[in-house]
Amino acid sequence: MPAQQPLDDVLRRVQGEYIEMPGLRLTTAQAQRLWGLDRAACDALLGALVDAKFLSRTRDGAFMRSDQARATRTDELNLPGRSVHFLPHEP
Repeated sequence: MPAQQPLDDVLRRVQGEYIEMPGLRLTTAQAQRLWGLDRAACDALLGALVDAKFLSRTRDGAFMRSDQARATRTDELNLPGRSVHFLPHEP
């Protein structure tokens, strides 16, 4: 059974990665692997961060930090639920 982590923790981690590495560009598949998220959770989180103007989507489908980015709280995002399911790490 995949682990669960509060959405606030995941959001802080995702935003922290993008803030610490300003040129970071990730596809959905890369983001899923980096943060261990299932596809639905990853799509919802990235989509909500695009809607909040923290991330923007490139023509090739990658996600990168928006020029107008500011840290966002979960209560400012349109996301279902309060926890995120993580995929188990493979040995």
